[in-house]
Amino acid sequence: MSVPLRSALRALLSLGFIPAAFAVTVPSGTTIDLRLTTEVSSDKPSGQSVSAVVIAPVLVNGTIAIADGTRLDGVTADAHANKPAADGNAEQPATLRLQFTKIQDSHGQSKSITCVLSGVDNARESVDQSGLITGILASRTFTSLAQSGVDKVMEKNSTLGQLLSSVKTSVVKEADPSIVYKPGVEFTVKLSQPLDWTPARDARLPSPIQNSAQLTALVAELPYRTVALKPPDPSDLTNLLFIGTRDQVEKAFKDSGWFASDPLGRSANFKTAQAIIENRGYDEAPMSILTLGGKPPDMTYEKQNNTFASRHHIRIWQMPQTFDGKPVFVAAATHDIKIYFSQTSRSITHGIDPNIDNERTKVTNDLVFTGMVQAVSLIDRTNVPKGISNATGDKLQTDDKIAAIEFKSQ
Repeated sequence: MSVPLRSALRALLSLGFIPAAFAVTVPSGTTIDLRLTTEVSSDKPSGQSVSAVVIAPVLVNGTIAIADGTRLDGVTADAHANKPAADGNAEQPATLRLQFTKIQDSHGQSKSITCVLSGVDNARESVDQSGLITGILASRTFTSLAQSGVDKVMEKNSTLGQLLSSVKTSVVKEADPSIVYKPGVEFTVKLSQPLDWTPARDARLPSPIQNSAQLTALVAELPYRTVALKPPDPSDLTNLLFIGTRDQVEKAFKDSGWFASDPLGRSANFKTAQAIIENRGYDEAPMSILTLGGKPPDMTYEKQNNTFASRHHIRIWQMPQTFDGKPVFVAAATHDIKIYFSQTSRSITHGIDPNIDNERTKVTNDLVFTGMVQAVSLIDRTNVPKGISNATGDKLQTDDKIAAIEFKSQ
């Protein structure tokens, strides 16, 4: 049987991870997580070349079937640009299909593959069961609705209408309804036919961290619950621990496509409003401040796509403790999946995926993919309360474990 990505971390830390030395049949229905290495667009004709790289290992019966770094190639299909409403016809959204037909590894192994796109990470577009990506409707974006309001004013007072139109144009841009994914966009495909694949003999995953008793004792003394500022309510749980220098942590997140967030302030608030109104992403969007042990985070990172509503994000604190003489950092990672107006804080806020273990796995896979990780362990915690929520009321579902990631010695 295949091991889904979201349970892969636990499997990686409990099995032998000896890569198969023979062909493995990866069953139909298995999902593969990928990262684009080429740009694709609905505004270009079908048949564009598209390539992507596997960013999380696929396991079958406890062995590595498809290693990270494996490449998939294909072409686009059903590429159509957004068509505005005209002559009584309704607006037609942009569409695009990614058809991958070839898989190959760095050792020269190459085979045909049959799969279908099942989702695009942090995207404003939708994906149907056939893998067709459908874009947003330009007529339903904030900028289009605002222009409709300006047009109504123009009918009654052309001077005022022109003034409002010029102000609107100088502050925000029209939302672009095209589907454009640049290198780095992540997505998932699902095999629609079994794949016979021989894993490379040198495919390896990080071993468990040594001195497990010392590590368990360290985890037990570290704080595990963050606190919001206003009001000072208990919030996110920590779910990751990094062992290494600050430079290593910063480089690992940068190399895996994460962005440092902008500090809160008027400039960031304005950029946030623009991103929401223009229906696009904001790679360095600010985060609300959560404290750990009374201290704000030392680092904050996020990974978006083309919508402000959805992002992976993480807050990181350096601890006074060390492990084998190395600095220790604790982090709280969650996946924002929507935005809404909070009646409690009277502001726009994000709602998260309640299963925070998924984000723990996401961060771990991303950092391992950089090649900078030496060892990984999953440590039990017995002091984490059950049935809790963050400061904005989102439920937190977890197995109470923390993933400890040790970077390679410099």
